Amino acid sequence: MTPSQPPASFAAFADIAPGVVEAFRGVGKAVDASGLDKGLTELVKVRVSQINGCAFCLKFHLDLARRHDVPAAKLDLLAAWRDAPLYSERERAALDWAEALTSLADHHTLQATLDEVKRHFAGEEIAFLAASVAVINAWNRLGAGLGFRPAG
Repeated sequence: MTPSQPPASFAAFADIAPGVVEAFRGVGKAVDASGLDKGLTELVKVRVSQINGCAFCLKFHLDLARRHDVPAAKLDLLAAWRDAPLYSERERAALDWAEALTSLADHHTLQATLDEVKRHFAGEEIAFLAASVAVINAWNRLGAGLGFRPAG
């Protein structure tokens, strides 16, 4: 018996595992329905995708961020957001939280990061922001791991 090949594109993955795609999209819909600013969540998804090196997700979420009017300057400087003065305190807290949840190896700073997030976000917002970070990390691992390529 010849082993089947893993899906090498998002479309192939969606055909093989439609329930997974539906579940991940469900998390995204729940986050959108929570009232969190879509531009902020897209900024976070772009940053996480940069960290994880997922070209497919990076292109996808850059396109969405642009459609939600995230300023080009914020997208251009996102990899160096700590040194760029154009991000609000709320955006900085969200980006720091996203990085902490993406790179869990540094547990000793996680509580301090959470304490800062609590200064800028309500408990429900923190839960949905964490869910958004979790699902983009999952997408990144599928996209990068299975070799999804961005269109165009």
